[in-house]
Amino acid sequence: MQIAENSVVTIHYTLTNSEGEVLDSSQGQEPLAYLAGASNIIPGLENALTGKQVGDKLDVTVEPEEAYGPLREELVQKVDHENFQGIDDIQVGMQFMAQAPWGEQPVTVMAVEEDGITLDGNHPLAGQTLTFAVEVMAVRSATDEELQHGHAHGEGGHHH
Repeated sequence: MQIAENSVVTIHYTLTNSEGEVLDSSQGQEPLAYLAGASNIIPGLENALTGKQVGDKLDVTVEPEEAYGPLREELVQKVDHENFQGIDDIQVGMQFMAQAPWGEQPVTVMAVEEDGITLDGNHPLAGQTLTFAVEVMAVRSATDEELQHGHAHGEGGHHH
């Protein structure tokens, strides 16, 4: 069976950045299961996997526009320390949920200075070209429940 919309796909993957540094991997863990066509994974990887089948191995390079998007400078801003009342020790790399016009937004602390705290609302992988080494482990038709919920269930997928 080939990977197509509404199929549940199980893959093993290793994700590296343009310097070859491993950012994430399913090796030694359960493989990742996703529902094809439901935007469960980044578009560039999903498009490259369409039409593949069990046993296929491929290396996929995904540009930022088809991954986590370009870096958006407007998502980096300095805020006053008073926004963090009740938090005694703020460190670079800490993550918080911030209120944005479109809802809650995860932000990462980029700098802590006397005149404020610099926060970045970009996804940590925004602006990066990513390479996935992928092996297709399984492909099956999605169940009605998976189609209703918009994600894979069971091993490697979402458990209810």
